[in-house]
Amino acid sequence: MHILLTGGLGFIGSAVIRNLIRTTDHVVVNVDKETYAASHEALEEADGHRRHIHIKADICDPEAMRSAFAQWRPQVVMHLAAESHVDRSIDGPAEFIRTNVVGTQVLLEAARAHWSGLEGAEKAAFRFHHISTDEVFGSLDHGDPPFDENTPYDPRSPYSASKAASDHLVRAWQHTYGFPAFVSNTTNNYGPWQFPEKLIPLVALNALEGKSLPVYGDGSNVRDWIYVDDHAEALCAAALHAGKPGETYCIGPRQERTNLQVVKAICAALDRLRPDPAGPRERLITFVKDRPGHDFRYAMDPSRAETALGWTARHDFEAGLENTLRWYLEHESWWAPIRARRYAGQRLGVAPQASGAATTTG
Repeated sequence: MHILLTGGLGFIGSAVIRNLIRTTDHVVVNVDKETYAASHEALEEADGHRRHIHIKADICDPEAMRSAFAQWRPQVVMHLAAESHVDRSIDGPAEFIRTNVVGTQVLLEAARAHWSGLEGAEKAAFRFHHISTDEVFGSLDHGDPPFDENTPYDPRSPYSASKAASDHLVRAWQHTYGFPAFVSNTTNNYGPWQFPEKLIPLVALNALEGKSLPVYGDGSNVRDWIYVDDHAEALCAAALHAGKPGETYCIGPRQERTNLQVVKAICAALDRLRPDPAGPRERLITFVKDRPGHDFRYAMDPSRAETALGWTARHDFEAGLENTLRWYLEHESWWAPIRARRYAGQRLGVAPQASGAATTTG
């Protein structure tokens, strides 16, 4: 089977490709624009593998998308390409609207044209899986039940609004045209190969370098954290086996933590793994002005998805975090040049944020 996957050089997309190459015999056609967060290294053994084809293209380019479908005739589409950093969306929302909204519409039309030309069992088996975020549901308070498949949309940032719009487009194509599409929404991802501007790697690398660990507000904002390989397994189960047109799947691990708890857990783990002669790294924590429109809490009820997909998250947060930190300690050759390139001449340590739950730039 040929799987067309967008954003495969991003954090979550590369984890999905690694899973597909390791556990299936399928061919993965990876469409990625190669923006700032793209990493060929994150593909690991998939990079250069005979069953991995990389197409450098923009999902907003109709001709490039039509060409990809015509050449490779995929049976499954997994759409992960998106701009995903909340702080970036606040500073420059236009690119988020272009990639996340316009790009999804262009991809949907290319996929629908391809699907319309299929016949019989091949047409019936085609699937379009759109990967999204819990941030489209807005914000929860203490004691509120977690988000689930029936939660109304209430996006609060340019990023989440653009993802909500893309979700609505996918569902509209499914309802209007009978197009066999479905959506999954997930919580904050973390793990190896995550771009250093995201919360966990940013805090970890700042802590290793003895730099300030700025935390928005009082650090009480809550997020539900899923290890990226667990998410990749759920996405593959949905796209290849259990996903049904018109359905929504809320994917999560039931592992809520405040931002301050996450930062303190990183400090404690690094103190064990690589002690700092200057003392415990919690001394580096500073509290800074909160981000505009900062959602208080995200949490997901994955019960329906667990039953439908035959999947549950395997990593608890503490074990997953230690795996992640060990990986960053062992892969300075990957992240150090990124840090030097991205932040040269800038104040390293922009206040940590908890975005990037669903997708990565592609």
